[in-house]
Amino acid sequence: MPGTRKLGRATDHRLAMLRAMVTFLLENGRIETTVAKAKEVRSLAEKMITYGKETDLHSKRKIYSFITKEAVSKKVMDELGPKYKDVNGGYTRIYKIGPRRGDAAEMAIIELV
Repeated sequence: MPGTRKLGRATDHRLAMLRAMVTFLLENGRIETTVAKAKEVRSLAEKMITYGKETDLHSKRKIYSFITKEAVSKKVMDELGPKYKDVNGGYTRIYKIGPRRGDAAEMAIIELV
C-alpha cells in the first residue's frame, strides 16, 4: 500500500475506506475529503488508472480485486485507461479548500484531470 499514513484507523478499516473512496472518485470524477486522505487516495487511484491502460489479464484482475463496483472497474478499463494512454501519471488534482467547520481539519477536493 502506498504511503505511510495510518489515518487514525486499523488496517482493515483503512483499506476498506480507501477502496471505497477510490471507487467513488473514479465513478464521479471528484470527491471532497481531508488533505491526508486525498493524498492517499491520489496514489491508489493513479495506480488503478495505470493498470487500466494495460489490457493484460493481470491488470484486469488487480483492478477487479481493488475496486468495489464492477461498473466502475469496466469504466477504468474501457474509458479512463484509453483516455490517459499517452499521459505518464498525474491523472488527479488536489485543491485545498480550507478548514472544516466542526473540527478545523484541512479539507481538499480531489478530481480527475
